[in-house]
Amino acid sequence: MIYIDTHITVWLFAGQIEKLSNQAKELLNDNEIQISPIVRLELQYLNEIKRITVSPNDIVTELSNSIGLKVCDKNFNNIINNSMTHNWTRDPFDRIIVANAAIDGDFLVTKDQTILENYSKALY
Repeated sequence: MIYIDTHITVWLFAGQIEKLSNQAKELLNDNEIQISPIVRLELQYLNEIKRITVSPNDIVTELSNSIGLKVCDKNFNNIINNSMTHNWTRDPFDRIIVANAAIDGDFLVTKDQTILENYSKALY
């Protein structure tokens, strides 16, 4: 299983997979792809401030149909407990996104430099 963050979700929806490393592309092709439910909320924020024009539900539905994207259904309390250990950021979205992947030691594809520097299984 591999997780993608909000930015990568938008890129995949826009068909911009070429922005990713070969390693990231290979992992995306060979693994089940999931997002944290908080990615949907962050997409909603981006839609509300007009940084994206497509609704989060449309993005998730399209990616579910095209690449088999799933929304993680791990226990939210466990995710929050894990996110509390990621004190290298004050961004609650990043903490929760990383925690979703970290609980089971899964990879996370992200372009976020802070995550790349602090989560050992993050790649771009």
